[in-house]
Amino acid sequence: MSTEHSHSIPSTQNERALWFALVLTSTFMTIEFGAGLLMNSLALLSDASHMLTDASALAIALAAMKTARRPVDFKRTYGYHRFEILAAAFNALLLFGVAIYILYEAYERFRSPVEIHSTGMMIVAGFGLAINLISIRLLSSGKDISLNLKGAYLEVWSDMLGSIGVLIGGIVIRYTGWGWVDTVVAIGIGFWVLPRTWILLKESLNILLEGAPKGIDADEIRKAIAALSGVVDVHDLHVWVLTSSKNSLTVHVVQNGQIQSDVLISKIREILAARFQVFHSTIQIELTPCEHSADGCNFIDHRKKYPGSTDVP
Repeated sequence: MSTEHSHSIPSTQNERALWFALVLTSTFMTIEFGAGLLMNSLALLSDASHMLTDASALAIALAAMKTARRPVDFKRTYGYHRFEILAAAFNALLLFGVAIYILYEAYERFRSPVEIHSTGMMIVAGFGLAINLISIRLLSSGKDISLNLKGAYLEVWSDMLGSIGVLIGGIVIRYTGWGWVDTVVAIGIGFWVLPRTWILLKESLNILLEGAPKGIDADEIRKAIAALSGVVDVHDLHVWVLTSSKNSLTVHVVQNGQIQSDVLISKIREILAARFQVFHSTIQIELTPCEHSADGCNFIDHRKKYPGSTDVP
């Protein structure tokens, strides 16, 4: 039996950029929310809720960097990586509530229109656009080397589109008097947030349920290992993602005895890393298949050895 673990520590060179972007986004999100209330602009309130997604994404990225550096112990053998996923799931549920509230308020605004302060709306949206551009600049240098940072970068980039929408809406209201445009922009932002929120929640739940990583087919992994010279059988294969971009795998491989175990393990590790981006693996090599059932390998043996036992030792 051989175990290979990769416990890489994420780079901290972009942590300062994340902090700056988080402070800028969170500060302006608060200002925009207050301005939306004062100016009766549902579009500003909707864009502020969208900025909440950006602030959350930035905070989650920072949390992932910090928690990944915390050492594991015998109580939490995987460390604190799942904190990122729990925060993402909570964020998704919160954003669902915000988006539904915005859409409900839009419905009420259509029934009972209110006066929109378009000038203030344009000024606030303009500042929001500037904040987005600054944040994009701060995050752009590291987006290609960190998946967490790339996710935060895309969140801010998409929010920039929302700020542009609010700005255009303010200009239209200013020169046409069509107050309903504010509500239409708010609905557009709400429907922009909802699908992304659903994707975030779905991916978070998949990780919490230890589902296969996105884009990885467990059966393809099984076939790739089985195709190696000397491999007789592949079973008890499990592949899951601990947290964003940290894929893990365990597998039992039966070999014919014509190849050294360490050589076979090395070949399997190479395939897992190169083809499937799996760097954290536990590979058990067997000369004869272990007895197993739906509950796992050696389950039947343990029951025979320890009759009446309710726990597998």
